[in-house]
Amino acid sequence: MTIAYWCIFIAALLPYVWTTLGKSAATGEAYDNRDPRGWMARQTHARVLRGNAAHLNAFEAFAPFAASVLMAQAAGVPDTRVSIAAIAFVVFRVLHGAFYLSDKHVLRSLSWALGFACVFALMVGAALRV
Repeated sequence: MTIAYWCIFIAALLPYVWTTLGKSAATGEAYDNRDPRGWMARQTHARVLRGNAAHLNAFEAFAPFAASVLMAQAAGVPDTRVSIAAIAFVVFRVLHGAFYLSDKHVLRSLSWALGFACVFALMVGAALRV
């Protein structure tokens, strides 16, 4: 498995990291596994809500990232460039989640933009090679 594939694997796990960390901050009502969406809808603790938002955003970012890596590799973008962009994406997405949980909105937005730039660079790199 290439470095970029490992990065896809890590990115696939990130939504679960953020939701677990968010839910661990819940106070009051115990987690209800019979109605997890209803339980989440009743939450008011800011960290729980931010963890859920980071969870959802990580899912949203995953598909374009995975597609961009596969596109770049299929188009023959050099492995080093793909690996660097993939590693950078994962770093920015880890930072994004950490900033989301710690309510650092400017840094969160910056890390989101930089992660998006990695996806954009991979897709453009693929498009220019075919």
